[in-house]
Amino acid sequence: MKPYYESGGITIYHGDCREILPGLPADSFDCIVTDPPYGLAFMGKEWDHGIPGVEFWTQVLRVAKPGAHLLAFGGTRTFHRLACAIEDTGWEIRDCIMWVYSQGFPKSHNLKGDWQGWGTALKPAWEPIIVARKPLVGTVAENVQKHGTGAINIDKCRIPSGDVVSNHSRSTEAAVSKGKFGDSSAQETHQTPGQTIGRFPANLIHDGSAEVMATFPDAPGQCGRARTDRGRKTNKIYGKLNHVAGSSVEPRGDSGSAARFFYCAKASRSERGEGNDHPTVKPLSLMRYLVRLVTPPGGTVLDPFMGSGTTAVAAREKYFRFVGCEIEEKYCEIAAKRLAQECLFTG
Repeated sequence: MKPYYESGGITIYHGDCREILPGLPADSFDCIVTDPPYGLAFMGKEWDHGIPGVEFWTQVLRVAKPGAHLLAFGGTRTFHRLACAIEDTGWEIRDCIMWVYSQGFPKSHNLKGDWQGWGTALKPAWEPIIVARKPLVGTVAENVQKHGTGAINIDKCRIPSGDVVSNHSRSTEAAVSKGKFGDSSAQETHQTPGQTIGRFPANLIHDGSAEVMATFPDAPGQCGRARTDRGRKTNKIYGKLNHVAGSSVEPRGDSGSAARFFYCAKASRSERGEGNDHPTVKPLSLMRYLVRLVTPPGGTVLDPFMGSGTTAVAAREKYFRFVGCEIEEKYCEIAAKRLAQECLFTG
């Protein structure tokens, strides 16, 4: 099939992904980052009347490299069906990221009369992002060496912590992640004394809005070495330290809202691009973070439900290749225009 758009490592196909994916080579994509239909008939859109089932994810699995990660957005009412379809296809469910935001609008049928004040729905404030992985070939280390996939980019996705880094009592050896799939001896996955690379990424992302920030309590930073006079070390201590007479107590570190422990994906007002009327556009900063999390250097991102191309723009900004499918031609056109505008800034 001839691409609708092709430039600078970005390829867009107009059509049903079930017809496009069979023509793509097997074991060729490093990751899949996508926002499929939620099956809620959102705003009466025809494309949102069904949850992508096993037939979709079977083709996606075929074209993914062994160990490739899949990140798929879902709706809170229907993501269980999406997760089951993904898992039934052969993907391994690894986690579920919670994206918390404040812009959701309650679609409630509010009653009147004697039942004034009653309604039918809550205000949406978060969306799940299913994290899955194609089965490995051998251990994680072996799969990464052969295919470049199987692991996630922890260090490049750490949460900035400024100049203050919590002290940890882990030794360098203890900081190396160990598991049944092998040891990550080449990378320290937990902070050790002297590291200033930020906090470990979590499975919660927020939008930094005032409404969301207000839900997080104040939380002092973690302290790994509370007392130095007796050489005692403690880990995972939160709250105020007990000052003991005659002891030397190290400073706890930073303080403030607990929101600082999680990645903040703020959306700019202008990032949609002129004329983009797609109803479910995701923040560009969120998509940048997600593609960076699961794509190896120089890798290729697949999005079988591309929409208006936010994932494509994010991939280009991070110097990844991208292949997307979109069934609505007008959204292909919007994506192509956004990418053309992006070229003006990225060269």
